[in-house]
Amino acid sequence: MVQPGGGMPDMQAILQQAQQMQQQLVAAQQELAQAEVTGTAGGGLVTATVSGSLELKSLSIDPKVVDPEDVETLADLVVAAVRDATANAQKLTEEKLGPVAGALGGGMPGLGDLGLPGLG
Repeated sequence: MVQPGGGMPDMQAILQQAQQMQQQLVAAQQELAQAEVTGTAGGGLVTATVSGSLELKSLSIDPKVVDPEDVETLADLVVAAVRDATANAQKLTEEKLGPVAGALGGGMPGLGDLGLPGLG
């Protein structure tokens, strides 16, 4: 992005690239907010569904696992299913935002060459 003759990088092109990345980030965040991801425990006896923004949307418990004498196991299965769903949602977030976040972190060629404090 250096202009002929060794001048400064084309700031307009850099700003356009930054704006495109910001639009991609917003689109990915909106897509994540609408996504739903499930997690299970106990071989599918408990299923939790969370949104891409990690909000618990639903919880399904198979009646076979409901034992009034052993509520502790049921609680453990619920926690495990929610953790599994949350981990799956975080993986989805990394998949959706990873390329954009990587580009924002170091994918704007030429910024390090500007000689400006904090950009090198």
